[in-house]
Amino acid sequence: MDCYILHLETATKVCSVALSNNGKLVALKETGESEYVHGEVITLFIEAVLQQAEITPRQLTAVSVTAGPGSYTGLRIGVSTAKGLCYALNIPLIAIDALYNLAVLAKETHPDTTICAMIDARRMEVFSSIYRPDLTLSKPVSADILDENAYREFEPFIAVGDGSYKMQEIWKNRKIIVDTAIKSSAAGHVIPAYEKFRNHQLEDVAYFEPFYLKDFVGTSKK
Repeated sequence: MDCYILHLETATKVCSVALSNNGKLVALKETGESEYVHGEVITLFIEAVLQQAEITPRQLTAVSVTAGPGSYTGLRIGVSTAKGLCYALNIPLIAIDALYNLAVLAKETHPDTTICAMIDARRMEVFSSIYRPDLTLSKPVSADILDENAYREFEPFIAVGDGSYKMQEIWKNRKIIVDTAIKSSAAGHVIPAYEKFRNHQLEDVAYFEPFYLKDFVGTSKK
């Protein structure tokens, strides 16, 4: 039996839409990282992935959406779109953590490495979580102000996500690899969303809101 899940990833400048069937990626459509165009393209991308799979919206089983943290505007667009679809089609909503999504994507190419997932917040501020190689949390999500000594106690690790780009020069003498090839993508939703659906880990469509994290703290050890 088909289990088509539509995946919306909108936490960063990347607007990414994917479609999966029984935990396998079927179609993917996404922008680059140049500017926020989520409101202009998300509906077109949804239509495109459905057309590529040759299915109608009525054949969708569920929708997964980025819960946050990340861009206020991006999250709001993604969540409102997802909730609208769930209401219209009477299907469940699945929430995916934006940082966990990055870690899932990073694990594909760095399976045995600690992963620091980072989403840009502005200036030297990021939203971040650090994951062990088995994707369990080593450092829970926080809003951090970075400096050259940030996260030293977790070395060595791979840093991924648009929040890591600004640290390339600052961390060049650290036991850290900044992998700029790994970007936020709805492709990272596929397996965790399917697992959540099978385990009935679903959201209340009426009351679900994005996770906005706003209180930034320093990362250096005193």
